[in-house]
Amino acid sequence: MIDYRIAETDDYTGLVPFFIENELEFTDEDLEEVPTDLVKCWKATLAEGPDEGKMIGAFVLAKREGCFICDGIAVDPQFRGYDIGTEMLRLGLEETEVDGGQEMYLVARAPEFFRKNGFKTIGRDEAPNFFECLTCPQYQITCHPEVMVYEIKTK
Repeated sequence: MIDYRIAETDDYTGLVPFFIENELEFTDEDLEEVPTDLVKCWKATLAEGPDEGKMIGAFVLAKREGCFICDGIAVDPQFRGYDIGTEMLRLGLEETEVDGGQEMYLVARAPEFFRKNGFKTIGRDEAPNFFECLTCPQYQITCHPEVMVYEIKTK
């Protein structure tokens, strides 16, 4: 058991190195390819002990072409299995719904995690233009991503 907290953050640029360290193909160059509007960012940090405040997870909710997307989600491998990613994803989905979104899109390196959380695989042509993987040197070599969507059920 670990004690952690998840909080909103305005420090988007502070999350980028964490994403890169956790093997997301995420660079400043990618940010220029498709205009992205940030909606909200969260980070998970250790809440106690000698490493208190250490970032162990991050999530970015954004909009591209008017659609909500998960523009980055990662959890430090040492802290996977504690539902940190699931909790951050839930916060992103709740924010999407509050902001009037009907769905959230993402490109998944770990599609099984997202399937367990209600996402389904779709074709690239069914999603907004955020599939920058084609220019990545890892694409279809060490990374076989899936484009996925979560459809929000309105009450």
